[in-house]
Amino acid sequence: MTAKISSDDIRARFSSAMSAMYRDEVPAYGTLMELVGSVNDETLTADPELKARLDATDTLERISEERHGAIRLGTAQELSTMRRIFAVMGMYPVGYYDLSTAGVPVHSTAFRPVGEEALKRNPFRVFTSLLRLDLIADEALRTEAAAILVERQIFTPKALELTEKAEKDSGLSEADAARLVAEVLETFRWHDKANVALSMYHRLHNAHRLIADVVSFKGPHINHLTPRTLDIDKVQARMPDYGIAPKAVVEGPPTRKCPILLRQTSFKALEESVSFRDGNGGWQSGTHTARFGEIEQRGVAVTPKGRVLYDKLLDDTRKIVRPAADGSNAEAYEATLAEVFKAFPDNWADIRAAGLGYFSYSLTEKGRQGIAALTDPERLIAEGYICFDPIVYEDFLPVSAAGIFQSNLGNGAQQEFAASPNQKRFEADLGASVLNEFDHYAGIEKASLEGCLAALAQRPAAE
Repeated sequence: MTAKISSDDIRARFSSAMSAMYRDEVPAYGTLMELVGSVNDETLTADPELKARLDATDTLERISEERHGAIRLGTAQELSTMRRIFAVMGMYPVGYYDLSTAGVPVHSTAFRPVGEEALKRNPFRVFTSLLRLDLIADEALRTEAAAILVERQIFTPKALELTEKAEKDSGLSEADAARLVAEVLETFRWHDKANVALSMYHRLHNAHRLIADVVSFKGPHINHLTPRTLDIDKVQARMPDYGIAPKAVVEGPPTRKCPILLRQTSFKALEESVSFRDGNGGWQSGTHTARFGEIEQRGVAVTPKGRVLYDKLLDDTRKIVRPAADGSNAEAYEATLAEVFKAFPDNWADIRAAGLGYFSYSLTEKGRQGIAALTDPERLIAEGYICFDPIVYEDFLPVSAAGIFQSNLGNGAQQEFAASPNQKRFEADLGASVLNEFDHYAGIEKASLEGCLAALAQRPAAE
């Protein structure tokens, strides 16, 4: 029997292949990687304690490898097939995001590995959005867009064949896995020839720029890849030195000693030459703006209580100052954000004590030496037998995602849609339920603490 390659290995190979392809397609992404690498090295050199904790929790090496990408799909069939392909790579739908509340006509999930070991092996994620044609006001345009989408096939025949084989055989051989990576890469590749005439493109574009991006092309070209930095403010400040113009404000929470959730910034999307059908079997020149560069800094995963507080503080901030698309009030927004967020504790002990974040527990050197009868976790922590580290937030934030989308779609892209979350419909289109991220983090936290208590119970009492 031919040996099967692990889904983690397939995901790692796909992530690497995607990064190489995107670097070729968008050279500025390579520049961004150099900048992020330099800032991360400086940050670790300046903070030996941070480096030691990342090393102790086996998360140091994953920082430089970490990426997330984003794609936008047009139909339920595309979404359900993408779910099946990502499952072969050990990536599963986590969370439901409704972006209609922020003026973007999509709802989304994040396909990613689940479980500590899989995340340490390769934490590649793809934020995957499904177009909400039902939010297009023009009924005739809705019908025409649906007809265009139903005619396209974004997956190669071989990719579909290998996915079915993986499902049937519970995995793939080394050779088949390599072929699957190459075939699926074609779905994410940029195409400079559109599926529609320039006149149709303009109609779609006028309805919403994102609608034009989804409907007009052969496939859901990857629109960005995102490396992870340890200091996003330093990256933001240095981007101009590298010839990159950053967006006006960093999305998410303010600068903090103890980072929470997710902060993101990006550079403006590229205006790229595209050929549109002219109706006579020929082509007409035009342009399209979609692909951009993004950087993220990840903090602690917050509990439901922490998320309620985060959402309230962000909402309170935006009631005072809403960031303008042109960046004209960026300083006022950032100052207000920092002031309002003083209500969220900014040291790990207080965040944990208030039940606002999730933490992973491990034995200290003292704990590994053995212990007398003592079972209360808080006493074990207080007396130095158990220590705790923040669990990294692996997911996304709807307002931040929408802010990134809008900054790269242009100042006129933001439109008003009635808030219309529809997780039930999304899951029906997906063909599966999305996983609840809070349950996931709570499970990691619980297992780590139970592991510490079990290890202590097996050790002989200290002398």
